[in-house]
Amino acid sequence: MVRITEQLIRKKSEHNELIIGTLEELSLHQEDIERIEHIGHWCRELKILLLQSNLIPRLENLNRLKKLEYLNVAINNIERIENLEALEALQKLDLTLNFIGELTSVESLRANYNLRELFLTGNPCTDYPGYREYVIIALPQLAHLDGKEITRSDRLLAAKQFPALRERIVQLEALHKIERDEQRVRVQQSIEEQEASVRDLPDDDERRATTFWQQKSEHCPETRIQMAKFSRRAKEQAAAGGKNLDQPDERKRTRRLFAECGRPYSLNEPRVNFEFRDEPDRFELDLHVYKYLDTSLVEVDAQPNYVRVTIKGKVFQLALKQDIQTDRSTCQRSQTTGHMLIVMPKLNPERIVAPAEEKRPNKVNQSQAGGDGLKGPVDIRSICGGSSQTKQPRINEDEVPDLI
Repeated sequence: MVRITEQLIRKKSEHNELIIGTLEELSLHQEDIERIEHIGHWCRELKILLLQSNLIPRLENLNRLKKLEYLNVAINNIERIENLEALEALQKLDLTLNFIGELTSVESLRANYNLRELFLTGNPCTDYPGYREYVIIALPQLAHLDGKEITRSDRLLAAKQFPALRERIVQLEALHKIERDEQRVRVQQSIEEQEASVRDLPDDDERRATTFWQQKSEHCPETRIQMAKFSRRAKEQAAAGGKNLDQPDERKRTRRLFAECGRPYSLNEPRVNFEFRDEPDRFELDLHVYKYLDTSLVEVDAQPNYVRVTIKGKVFQLALKQDIQTDRSTCQRSQTTGHMLIVMPKLNPERIVAPAEEKRPNKVNQSQAGGDGLKGPVDIRSICGGSSQTKQPRINEDEVPDLI
């Protein structure tokens, strides 16, 4: 059984410098606690107490917490509401997913005049006809029940049905108690039979746990306790074997940067984005390094056939298809984006052949386009005529007939 110890509370009070006397909020969820104890003596200034997902069967030892405003005991083994009358400042009570079948026990909360919110979702008592109306009349100080606001019309309707409701609910409680006693005996017998079937197997045998987890079971406090025991036993066996069930069993992959023949591999362990450009005379690698990463955590190594960038111990390596000039390679980093640009000139750059320009025919007569300009009279009839064209014979004007 897991006990509430001073060491456990101090561990959960790191936000208060490990001081438990002035602690106002305490979270002890999922600790497999089976009893509430010592909290009322050590942490009297508590305002918030979280005890959900444990194995607590009974509400007790909380009467000294006069300043407690919020109590969460959801997902436990509580079957009755009791011992909360002294919590004067209690405003919110969460009893979700317990085993409360005695609905009339909510009447013990009448003394908690500051109580405004109550959660009973997932309890057997919520299946009773008239459950909501009964709680509304039994606790007139409530403003919300199971997360739903209580209106004035709800109170008026519930007041009319209350006298008959209480008698019916008392009868249902008696039936539930009989069924619960039968269930307790039935589950106990089932547990004994299951233990007898695997009694000859060693404790660390997987068949013992497999048989338990595969069998059908009823939803009851005894089953939850048994499940917690098997889970705790599995963790202890794993811890004894050097394993941790809370962390996945991750095997580190052996980092391989080169093949057996010496060829470099390309890998991206830091998983950063990059852009690679293959120019005729150089390679350009634009590596999107994190903007706020200090440059001292980045190492660049340019080799003839690969480039390697180490970012916080993680390797980014890129194989190159051509050799580069390592002594002329440069690396620059942007102060705005944090990106890193690595320029690597090729050892044997590709030759760039420029296309030959076409010669355009000179249509202007060189004699006319000279730098000295025009000299003498210009024959306008020879301007449009080309040098390759034959001269047309001159027309005799006397042979042209008169116009009619």
